[in-house]
Amino acid sequence: MVRGVAVAAGRGELTGGVTRIRTTAFRPYAVTMDEASMVGLMGRVTGAVGPGLVGEVILRVRGGAEHFLAYPASAKDRIEPGTVVMVIEYLPPRTVYVSAAYDS
Repeated sequence: MVRGVAVAAGRGELTGGVTRIRTTAFRPYAVTMDEASMVGLMGRVTGAVGPGLVGEVILRVRGGAEHFLAYPASAKDRIEPGTVVMVIEYLPPRTVYVSAAYDS
């Protein structure tokens, strides 16, 4: 419990002049993904990835699933929606280079 702290954006409860901060809804630090933790992740294509196209993939990160812009790791590859891919390179904040995880 913290006394004399204003409640910001509804992230705490004000009860009798005492503010309780909910740690599950508020993180006092930034959650980031570094390059090493993204490379090697498996995901699924949700928008075609290929030469001249900016595709989209969904990856499981930070305890949930997030969408990232995607480019093919090999400039000649075309990867259709639904294909399982692996992240080869990560460019913060939301761009990945991918290749198909399994040969078809």
